[in-house]
Amino acid sequence: MSDVIPGAAPAPAAPAGTGPAPRRGSGPGRVRYALWAAAGIVLLALPFYLDRFWLQAGLFAIAAGIGAIGLNLLTGATGQLSMGHAFFLAVGAYGYCALAGDGGRAGGHELVGLGLPSWLAALLAVALAGAAGGLFSPIAGRLRGAYLGIATLALIFIGQHVLFNATSLTGGFNGRAVEPLSLLGITFDDTETVIAAVPFQSAEKLWYVALAALLACALFARGILRGRPGRALNAIRDHNIAAGVMGVPVARYRAAVFVLSSMYAGLAGVLLALVFQRTVPDYFGMVLSLEYLAMIVIGGLGTVAGAVIGAAFVSLLPQLLTRYSDALPLVSAPGTGGIAPGEASRYLYGAAVVAVVLFLPGGLARIAATPSARSARPPKEPA
Repeated sequence: MSDVIPGAAPAPAAPAGTGPAPRRGSGPGRVRYALWAAAGIVLLALPFYLDRFWLQAGLFAIAAGIGAIGLNLLTGATGQLSMGHAFFLAVGAYGYCALAGDGGRAGGHELVGLGLPSWLAALLAVALAGAAGGLFSPIAGRLRGAYLGIATLALIFIGQHVLFNATSLTGGFNGRAVEPLSLLGITFDDTETVIAAVPFQSAEKLWYVALAALLACALFARGILRGRPGRALNAIRDHNIAAGVMGVPVARYRAAVFVLSSMYAGLAGVLLALVFQRTVPDYFGMVLSLEYLAMIVIGGLGTVAGAVIGAAFVSLLPQLLTRYSDALPLVSAPGTGGIAPGEASRYLYGAAVVAVVLFLPGGLARIAATPSARSARPPKEPA
């Protein structure tokens, strides 16, 4: 018996070379999930095999990744240039030291310390960085481009003045010691805890906390970018006047994303303080803000993966050059006559930024994307 309805037009034939749509979760999707799972297993196993140098370098990269995600939400997704990211890292780092420390006298200065539980001090330090961003958010909601960049640049000079002169809070030029984190009965200090015949010290213990923080921050930012707020931020970046005509509260979104970016930077500052175990004012200067801008440009503007990849590149490069300076041409230890590793790394940052802008506008994250995503083009408008 025929299934053709009398009088009905025959169904159009499928184009040649096409078949049924692939099932969800098959093919490239399965390979991607398998690669992510393998990468996760490797990251979880690294503290059992790497020495302290490599773990600390990885912790620096993780902290930089958290801060770069926040800056990418502001600059990459919203188009707001910020030169003061290092200021909010300093607020998080020194806020944690003041909230978790017990005070006392050190380095000839009487230090302020509230002695709060370290986990609570970490949360309050992130909130303090967000509050600092909130105080600046009215300006961030009304300025854009180079004007906002110049305004945020003033935060660096203000922050450096406070860090060097508010000695009771920051310890002055020599900085102040950092109280180790205590969470769920575990103290993340250099006291050895043997796990599977491997001595775990501060770097090994902090590794898993840092990974969890990076994963949470990345998923939260990814949800923002893929949802309605992300579409509003991209509309503001592409054309703020058109976004306002469509009903997007431009000033409110700019102010909100500035606060959120400040909180990401505050969390990165707390993690950096825990890794360094001592905060020094010189570290939170203009060079650090420029390095964060290099991270998001090299990795890829407007993407979470690009921020993490760019942070790993920028933060690990000077560590590698320092480690292998004896085997590299023209690079030598500081004070020996050659190019210092830090100086050489900045040359490479500049070369990488120029190469990405000229030849790879999507950043390093575009290389790691699937072939279909790399070859995708926006559809042409109908004539």
